Amino acid sequence: MSPRARIYDESDVRIRPNRRGSRPRTKDRPAHEDAIPGFVTGVDRGRYTLIVHGGGGERVVVAMKARELGRKSVVVGDEVALVGDTTGGPDSLARIVRVEPRRSVLRRTADDTDPVERIIVANAEQLVIVTALVDPEPRPRMIDRCLVAAYDAGMKPLLVLTKADLIDPAPFLANYAMLEVPHLVTSRDPATGDWAGLKPLHDRLIDRISVFIGHSGVGKSTLVNALVPGAGRATGVVNDVTGRGRHTSSSAVSLRLPANNGWVVDTPGVRSFGLAHVDLTRIVGHFPDLAPGAEQCPRGCTHDEVECGLDAWVESGRAGAAGQSRLDSLRRLLRARSPQSED
Repeated sequence: MSPRARIYDESDVRIRPNRRGSRPRTKDRPAHEDAIPGFVTGVDRGRYTLIVHGGGGERVVVAMKARELGRKSVVVGDEVALVGDTTGGPDSLARIVRVEPRRSVLRRTADDTDPVERIIVANAEQLVIVTALVDPEPRPRMIDRCLVAAYDAGMKPLLVLTKADLIDPAPFLANYAMLEVPHLVTSRDPATGDWAGLKPLHDRLIDRISVFIGHSGVGKSTLVNALVPGAGRATGVVNDVTGRGRHTSSSAVSLRLPANNGWVVDTPGVRSFGLAHVDLTRIVGHFPDLAPGAEQCPRGCTHDEVECGLDAWVESGRAGAAGQSRLDSLRRLLRARSPQSED
């Protein structure tokens, strides 16, 4: 061993020399005060399509999510702040550095036992629930679940029935009379392609962000194509054996109505709509004639049990003449949250 060699033991501490130019890490992030606003109209594999105003008009910009956003989601309908190349050129790519507070959030879970919420659309005001009266057969339980999701998100529901030329819609609509859900009936002449009921639907969409949702094969994308000429949303047919449609829209996309007076968000066809995230009090709040009775319920009441205060409220007559029917409708919606088949 060299006489200059040193034997180290566990009491020795090795001090690394300072590195020139190194700076301590900081958790502070840039404020991005020069960021410009944008509106997300589409999401595709980590790339976001946005509408940006300025320079005497508007332009389409493609962006990615900045690292400082972490796992925070960015969805169709979000209002965001952008930096970087916001010119909208062929090879330009901006960065989303901030998601502004959302006014509403439409969300669902994969099923009723899944704790993970999936945001579908942000900042929408109206949920348009599209269902066919026949071919495929309507699924009332699924419609009830969509109504619950709309109430939970603070959105106004609108029930749109298609294929009314094949069957009388009155018996089906009777199931929703006490829920007081606004509805429209549409049909299309297969020979001429002319629509009945399309104009009233268009009028309900003016100056709003409306989300269209429904099973595959009910005619949702066909309606969107009629409302937004040139949208080019794929349409499909119903399986003759199963009676169900095939998914044709692969992702949500926001489309502007003609005359720039509203937005239609077309979503992929759904086969399940989990409601594990729903707060019961939000649903009861959409029944103002029954909500005061819920104040007499025991803590944790599901509003569908023996001790529920809503029964006494209805029996007292304070809920009005239609009180019992309204309570039955409310409980029907609440039962839609149970993990059973949605058919």
